[in-house]
Amino acid sequence: MDHSSRDYGPLCAVFTEEEYRCRGIAGDLLNMVVEDLKTKGISPVYLVTDHTGFYERYGWEFFCMAQGDGEPEMTRLYIHR
Repeated sequence: MDHSSRDYGPLCAVFTEEEYRCRGIAGDLLNMVVEDLKTKGISPVYLVTDHTGFYERYGWEFFCMAQGDGEPEMTRLYIHR
């Protein structure tokens, strides 16, 4: 993934150290990014991940399977409207 592209949003990865998990930190960060982008007129927001079940808790919907350029496997694409 070319992270310098203007087509990608400001969030590349979310990771919470194990000792801080289950406190809503990652969800709060995701919500902050979505709300900030909405104030800038950017909506919907898309997210690529292999995880299932996590993002749905924060308003993300499974959109489709997608395959990135040069990527051998399909991955899950989510949307937040």
